[in-house]
Amino acid sequence: MVVPPASADAGLSSPSSADPRSQLFRLVLAAVLLAVTLAASVTAATLWATRGASAGETQAGREAVMAQTEQFVLRSFSYGPDLLAADNTMPDYRTRVTEVITPKFAAEFDKSAGAAEQLVAQAGVARVPDVFGTGVSSLDEDSARTLIAGSFADTYTAKGKTVDQEPIPFRIEVSLVRIDGEWLVDDFSPVSATPEPTEGNP
Repeated sequence: MVVPPASADAGLSSPSSADPRSQLFRLVLAAVLLAVTLAASVTAATLWATRGASAGETQAGREAVMAQTEQFVLRSFSYGPDLLAADNTMPDYRTRVTEVITPKFAAEFDKSAGAAEQLVAQAGVARVPDVFGTGVSSLDEDSARTLIAGSFADTYTAKGKTVDQEPIPFRIEVSLVRIDGEWLVDDFSPVSATPEPTEGNP
């Protein structure tokens, strides 16, 4: 039995006779893919900008606390006979230090400033700090800890002559807090040049 050849049109459809629903589906799919691609691009750009801004803010914060730390050391450890008033106090010295410290710390500083004034008035002591470097050990939104190192150049007056002392190295840890957007020193303490012995680590 001979099977007749199939018609050229049997089971096939030409592009011109494609189902309109299929064309609509392709258009919708293309639109959805385009929207997803655009959304992904916007998200990536937003994340990049946010991370860049965050990194910039962190670096700005580090620079701000280091600058304020250096100002604190330069102001609080710089004094001499040229700052003495007629009553043997140093009002300008007290003012410039108070500008970079918290009100709480200012109360403590006010007591210790008297010792510096006494040294200057009685022995003509002068001190000038030389800062070698400053670093940040911790930093968050409203508090920070920094380390600063350098040396003090001290002089005193004896029999009308100025006598130079050997430079005194220093390493100081400084605590800062952020008040009304401004970093202020809240405390400080000297750091030993060599670590204190601890259990298991003589």
